[in-house]
Amino acid sequence: MQSTRSLLDRLFLVIKGLGMGAANKVPGVSGGVVALVAGFYEEFIYSLQKINGKAFKLLINGRFKSFYRYINGRFLTLLFFGMVVSYFSVSQVLDYLLKEYELYVWSVFFGMIVGSIYYISKDFKNWNTRTYIGISIGIIIGLGISFLDPAKENDNLWFVFFCGMISVSGMTLPGFSGSFILILLGNYVLLLVDSVNALYSTIFDVFSGDFDFVSNPERLRMLKVLAVFTLGSLAGLVTLSHILNYVLKYYKNLTLSVLMGFIIGSLGVVWPWKKTIYKTMNDGSLMLDSTGEKVIANYERFMPDATQETFLAIGYVVLGILIVLALEIYGQRTRKVKV
Repeated sequence: MQSTRSLLDRLFLVIKGLGMGAANKVPGVSGGVVALVAGFYEEFIYSLQKINGKAFKLLINGRFKSFYRYINGRFLTLLFFGMVVSYFSVSQVLDYLLKEYELYVWSVFFGMIVGSIYYISKDFKNWNTRTYIGISIGIIIGLGISFLDPAKENDNLWFVFFCGMISVSGMTLPGFSGSFILILLGNYVLLLVDSVNALYSTIFDVFSGDFDFVSNPERLRMLKVLAVFTLGSLAGLVTLSHILNYVLKYYKNLTLSVLMGFIIGSLGVVWPWKKTIYKTMNDGSLMLDSTGEKVIANYERFMPDATQETFLAIGYVVLGILIVLALEIYGQRTRKVKV
């Protein structure tokens, strides 16, 4: 029975990673919300915070088992495994669904954000002047980001490294969408489409025994960009986790109020009824990425008419709320089992 429970715990950790990875890929959705609602956000931040000087000393001294236990290795390994699998599979399904059923997908996401706001606020009792200011600041920043105009693409490696640090903010800051920030920075297509496609092609070539890509400067440039972006993401994860661990320890109520504000502000990004605005070239033609897809610039939001499609979308909003409530129930049961 104990081994079965252990196996189920591992499976659920991978599923949590799948959920976080898929959420992080979609502009406007935050993987941190998944972690928060599913009940493992604080363990996630605490585990990342353990990647510090002591951990590296254990690693350098060859004490691999001690290193693995110290950083809560099983938890992080299974979670990140799920994220990687999601990045190359579930997120691809989401890309398809967003193309074919955009309104309904955004409706589910909107409902999940609404459910997340309910989840966080229902047990928050420490309302005072500071926390009211905190939630207001979070809302203003969240809404302000959602209406910014995106910058132009920039493949400078220092900037790419910075984008990596910013992109993982959605994993550590619930409601703060790293992928949408990449759109605003102009590098969403470069870092989450073009460079990933280059990696796909390279892996396929290697397994096919074709190494001609080593003489392809564009392919090598994309792989270099992806490597620097990955390094930036890892650096951002560790850095942000240390900062968040500190503020959650000493300013927990204020931090939670700001995070609530972020999540409320992100409703503007995931509002289902919107028209996609695409980037254009100087001659007025649509800008296309390396796969021939139109490049998203931002969204124009509007209020829907009372149609059958609108009522169906509202049904999907309710579904999103129910998904979060189900995650909450699961998270509560998991915490009881651990206790």
